[in-house]
Amino acid sequence: MPQVVRSRNGALHGPSPVPPLPHRFRSLADREAVEVLHRAARVLVASLPALTDRLVEALYAQEPAYRAAIDSDRAEVWQEVHHSLRHNVGSLIQPREFRESAHRTSRWIGEIRAEQGVPLDAVLHAFRMGGAMVWQDLVDETARRDPDDIRLLVHVAADVWNFVDEHCGVVADAYRQAERRLSWRRENRQRLMVAALLDGTARIADLAEAAEMLGLPEQGRYAVLAVAVGPRGPGVVAAGGGHGAGLAAASDAGVARHGPGSAARPPVVLPAAHPGAAALWHPGPDAAFAILPLTGPPGELSELAAALDVPAGTRAGIGSAVEGLAALGDARRLAETALRACPASGGTVLLDEHLPDALVVSSPALAGALADRVLGPLDRLDPADRDVIVETLTAWLDADGSAQRAGARLYCHRNTVLNRLRRFEQLTGRCLTRPRDAVEVSLALAARRLLGT
Repeated sequence: MPQVVRSRNGALHGPSPVPPLPHRFRSLADREAVEVLHRAARVLVASLPALTDRLVEALYAQEPAYRAAIDSDRAEVWQEVHHSLRHNVGSLIQPREFRESAHRTSRWIGEIRAEQGVPLDAVLHAFRMGGAMVWQDLVDETARRDPDDIRLLVHVAADVWNFVDEHCGVVADAYRQAERRLSWRRENRQRLMVAALLDGTARIADLAEAAEMLGLPEQGRYAVLAVAVGPRGPGVVAAGGGHGAGLAAASDAGVARHGPGSAARPPVVLPAAHPGAAALWHPGPDAAFAILPLTGPPGELSELAAALDVPAGTRAGIGSAVEGLAALGDARRLAETALRACPASGGTVLLDEHLPDALVVSSPALAGALADRVLGPLDRLDPADRDVIVETLTAWLDADGSAQRAGARLYCHRNTVLNRLRRFEQLTGRCLTRPRDAVEVSLALAARRLLGT
């Protein structure tokens, strides 16, 4: 019998079993075989409790995946096995009357085993074990009654094993459907939980559950990465394109871990060697957000920002580090501030390294008023002349107040830089050597650059 069972394993994944021949094509020997089968099956129906006991013991001994369920609630497993055997053996006697109920029972078993996390291979093995035990009992009962009738069972052997294969297919289909439903529910719960964490609306009482569900420490250090998403905004993937357990890093399609973004969108690639590569992503209307678990030294975010592969024209912002899942709402707002501080031309802004710009975008009305007050006199100039002065001011500030280095950047003499700076001071009444005026000029230039004021 074991050889017969193993030889039919392939039927579970191949074409549908060939149904038994219609009654009108059966020979006299076939009809006699059916009668022998029915007599033996009726005896099995009468001894189903004993058969159930033996099958449960066999499952416990031969299928490790069932041991925990049997140890936990042996009576429940016994009832399940008994229910299945009663309908399946009954189908051998009265196929039309029992077929649908037998299918319902097999579907029910496939669904509950999927919900319990019992591997599909183990469930199918259990069904094949049950089929082998029923067949062996049919043979033994026939031999006990009349050994000569055993040869007649050969005529119905294919029917019996086709029946077993059919129910293995029913179980497998129900199991996979239930698995898909469970996966969808799990991913939907994860998506809602990540959304609540990033919104700052997650309840303190739910944080332990969120940590377990998402595989994140409740009291760990985190930062949030925000990537701007337009009508055809960037996709976001983890380096290496690996696939995780149902969660892909995506820009606007859901919450996922370690998965590919849309092939039609330029990807933002997280360095695979960095813990941030295990980020959880969540879509928003204007940006995709990634929760970055941090485990390294204080300079970890700077290293991550430097290693982030951002395509030309893509804007990304990384907020400051926070402590614990409860602070992820603050981390998201910091990331949004960093993203607003990112120039329209694209790039990555680490908030901790661009705090003056963050101040500007955090209060656009005040920043605009400052820009008008400081730089307004330049608007009376010819646009080309005004742009030259603004460009020179920016280069001089970026060069830490060195006219020599600013001239090298602008391809002009240092005296030309100094002349332009003096002209700016004359037009605006500002003194660039006065610290307060230098700060105001720097913030005003940032406001013009970031806000377009």
